[in-house]
This record gives sequence, C-alpha cells and structure tokens, in this order.
Amino acid sequence: MRQVRNVLLVLLAFIISVPIGSLSALATNNQEISIYFNGSKIKTDAPPFIDPKVNITMVPLRVISENLEAKINWDQANKTVTITKDNRKLQLTAGKSEAIVDNEPISLDASVQIINSRVMVPIRFVSEQLGLLVTWYQSAKTIKLETRDGNKQLRGTWISTVYNLDWPSKAGVDQAAKQQQDYINMLDQLQGMGINTVYVQVRASSDAFYASKLVPWSKYLTGKQGVAPTYDPLSFMIDETHMRGMEFHAWFNPFRANTEVKTDTLASNHVVIEHPDWIVKSGTLLYINPGIPEARQHIIDTIMEVVRNYQIDGVHLDDYFYPSNGDFDDNATYSQYQPQKKLNKGDWRRDNINQFVQQLGKSIHQVKPKVKYGISPFGVWRNIADDPTGSDTKAGIPSYDYMYADVRTWIRNDWIDYIMPQLYWSMTFSAARYDKLVDWWTNEVRGTGVSLYIGHASYRIDKEGKDGWNTAQEIIDQLQYNRQYPEIGGDVYFSARSLTSNLLGLSQLLRNYYGIKSSN
Repeated sequence: MRQVRNVLLVLLAFIISVPIGSLSALATNNQEISIYFNGSKIKTDAPPFIDPKVNITMVPLRVISENLEAKINWDQANKTVTITKDNRKLQLTAGKSEAIVDNEPISLDASVQIINSRVMVPIRFVSEQLGLLVTWYQSAKTIKLETRDGNKQLRGTWISTVYNLDWPSKAGVDQAAKQQQDYINMLDQLQGMGINTVYVQVRASSDAFYASKLVPWSKYLTGKQGVAPTYDPLSFMIDETHMRGMEFHAWFNPFRANTEVKTDTLASNHVVIEHPDWIVKSGTLLYINPGIPEARQHIIDTIMEVVRNYQIDGVHLDDYFYPSNGDFDDNATYSQYQPQKKLNKGDWRRDNINQFVQQLGKSIHQVKPKVKYGISPFGVWRNIADDPTGSDTKAGIPSYDYMYADVRTWIRNDWIDYIMPQLYWSMTFSAARYDKLVDWWTNEVRGTGVSLYIGHASYRIDKEGKDGWNTAQEIIDQLQYNRQYPEIGGDVYFSARSLTSNLLGLSQLLRNYYGIKSSN
C-alpha cells in the first residue's frame, strides 16, 4: 500500500490533466490554481495553468522531483521526461501525441510543454497512470489529489444551521458580509485543528440555504422564511471549502417539516401550506408523512435540486425519519396504502423509509455517480434484549424500533455509500458503551461496500459532565480505540461550535492527535 501511495504521490506533484468545460477563462485571467494532495497544499515554483487549446491543467515537473519519491529524468536533447516509480515507467515527449507507459503507447491530449524554461506536464494523465484520484473544483479553481490506498482518514464536523446553532450566527438580509466572514473564520479554525470535511445543514425545516424552485429560503438565513439573501450562501460555502482542499457535504433533514406547530410565519410555498394533507403533528414538531409516496418524492426532488445545481461532494441525511417519541398519527395513511395489512404497521413504516433511502441513492448516482451518499442514524440499531444480533446495550430508543430506520438492510443492500452512527456516549456509560457500539458497527460493515465513519458527541464535554465527559480526553480515548479497526474510515464531531469554542482544550488535543503543526 505504501508503494502505491508513493507512486500516486509522484504523480501528484506532477500534475493532473483536468479536462474542464470552460476552464480556458482561468488561464486567460491568470487566476491561481491550487493543488492539494491528501489534504495538504502543494507549493510550486511556477503557477499551474490551463492550456486553452485542450482545457488541460499543466503543472511544473519540478514539483515531482522536489516533493515526491519518484525518479525523474529530463532529456533536453529529445525533450523527453521519464518518470520511474515502483517498476512503473512513463515517458512523455514535447510535441508528441502519445506517451509511452511501460513500453506501451497511450494517446495524449496534451504532452510536455516548455514554458519560461520550465518543464510542464499534464496532470490528469500522469495521475491516472499512477493511480491517483483527481477532483477538479471549477469555481474554486482547486485540484484535489488523493491516493487510492484508503489510508486517508475523514475528519469531519457537522455545521448546524437550525436555531443558528453553528452558522450563521445571526439571521438577516443585511447580515451577508458578517455571515460570509464568520464562515471563513470558522473554516480556518476547523482546518487548523485537522478537519478536512464539513457537513453543512442546508435543509433544516423543509426550507433552503440555496436557490430552490421547490422550497422557501430559510428563516435562519434571512430572518424571515421565503425572503431571499443578497448572495447564494451554498455556492459561497462550497467555494470557500474547496479552496482549502476540504470536502463539502450537503446535510439534509429529510422529514422534519417545521420546528414548531405554529404555521403563521411559514412562506406560502412551504410544504405545510401547500400540502397540509402530508403533515403530521408530533409533540412540538410537524413532520412530513413518510407513508405518502408523493411526499417522499417531493423530498427527493428537493435534494436533487442541489445535486444537479451545485458542486457538492456528498449528500448527507440525519436521523429525522419517524419521530422517536412514538406520537405519530398515520392510521389513515396505513389503511390507505396497506388495506390488506400484508405488513404490520412497524414493518410498513420501515418499508417506507427503505424505499426512500433506496430511491434517493439511485437518483443521486444516476445524475452524479461520484457524489457520496450517506446517513447518520441514532447509534443503536437494536438492543440485544430485543434481537440476539443487536448490540449489548440498553438504549431507550433504538433506531429500528422507534425511528423505523432499518440500517442493517441499507448496508447489506449497498443502498448507501457510508453509514455514520451517532455514538454519543462515553467509554464508561453502562447502558450504551462507546466501545461496545464501535465493535458492533464495525462488524456490520465488515465485508460490505459501505464505509463506516463514527459520529462523536464533542458537544457533551463539560467540566460538570458525567460518565467521562468532564474531560476532552474522552474524545481522544475514543479516537485511539477506533484505530484498531481498518473498517473505520474517519470521525465526525457534533458540532462545529464544540470545536471552535475549544471545550476544555479539545482543539489543542485534536491538533496534537492529528499532528497539526501550529501556524504561528
């Protein structure tokens, strides 16, 4: 694996040919192109540029020789560069439309160029030959290179917009400049402690933090639902995130219609107003009824607006399916869609969620196959007392029985790309111990194509905290426990504010754990 990674590294510095539909404008405007490799920014002595004839990104050869463990030879007489790494040999010659890879000719759209006495190479070609994953973020003018060996760990955080918990700190049409600066500052803080991925809540209550034809603008953005901001917040956040070499995942709360039962402040195009027959009251919240096929499709359609119109890295759902308190009057819906009662009510509810999860995944991957799709359920699927294959826990609201989220079925059918259970308990909490749940979830994904990321309750850290939460070391202990499992691909913290506020020194502990050097 190390050899493969090094090979990729070689490429990385190199370059990557990124065919881009309208990138020639970048070259003509001399706008800077940034290159990140496995989260670290690559410095070059000459700026990368886009060849306007073929829309391919060219990078200095010197980057390879100085930053990657590959042997580079430049034949000035023949204007040929030879790159050798782990028995892999690439030869590119200026002016030739073919490269020689392990003695086999391969067609090129762009070959070596000599610009101001510097040798420049096409990045995508080299990277693909050496096995790198390449992503081009067009509006952010950023290239992200990653190795395929699976060693890169996801380090994420949720950024909650509901109730203005994390961002924006203040709603209002006149708050655009502050909102943007706050997001920039937050990103810089997060990146400074090792975070490489953000999950930003773009749908909090059947509303939008993006331009939508289906749902109204969020009141948490402008102060009044349906009132448009003076900028596109989603485009802004995506670009700022990508410019730092970080990933941006759009987080959707699927079935919560409103955070209160009052409807007098809702916009005329809100789902509660347009489709009152889809809405069910549960406690102090309003929900969209998952048992109605048209209602489920409406949610899928709103999510697909973002998939089609924005360059997101992923679609992320939280655990708002059926309410966990059990207060949900859908008897009429059950009678309408299960008149013969072939499924009992619990299985029918689970089937509704299963259909939604499966169809959303199909819709996403049909349009953009590379967009990652995952869900963050409550951390206990079932207790062992209710199912011998469940976890050794005594949780009060296991997701299978209360939210009707049959996570095991999603995993075994590969309907999702990853699962991110919310393991919001400590290593010493007897009813649901963190370590026992990590063991259980690791076993669930083992041998499947579904990745596992762990959700951590960093928000619970408090000097008066119980069950181990009176010290930030609890989080570090959890991270260290995870290291024994290759199935665990990363960790995500709820939420961003708990990191940026440095609860009991957590930020410095994370920097130390991730090996992040101080910028001072």
